Amino acid sequence: MAAQFIISEYIRRAMAMAEYEKLDDGSFSGRIPYCKGVVAFGPTLRECENDLRSTLEDWLLAGFKLGHPHPVIDGINLNNEPEYEPVDAVLTKRVCPPAAKARF
Repeated sequence: MAAQFIISEYIRRAMAMAEYEKLDDGSFSGRIPYCKGVVAFGPTLRECENDLRSTLEDWLLAGFKLGHPHPVIDGINLNNEPEYEPVDAVLTKRVCPPAAKARF
């Protein structure tokens, strides 16, 4: 089973929705419609895209820190409450596998 990196996938899918426009001076602007305030500018399309990705990452981190809801992008919902597993259950699984417990 492949590892899933949910925030990386969220960013990838959000960037796939990005819209770019060539400005009158030859530079570019970019935005992600579902992510209010995520806009960037650059002298080239590549630099605009890189700045847009960086802006999106900063926007996500600020939203997590401030408790702001994030839009659901392509079925990925970052607003779910985390599910916690009891610490003792995790330690028992990692430190003392079932076969090892039987010997003590």
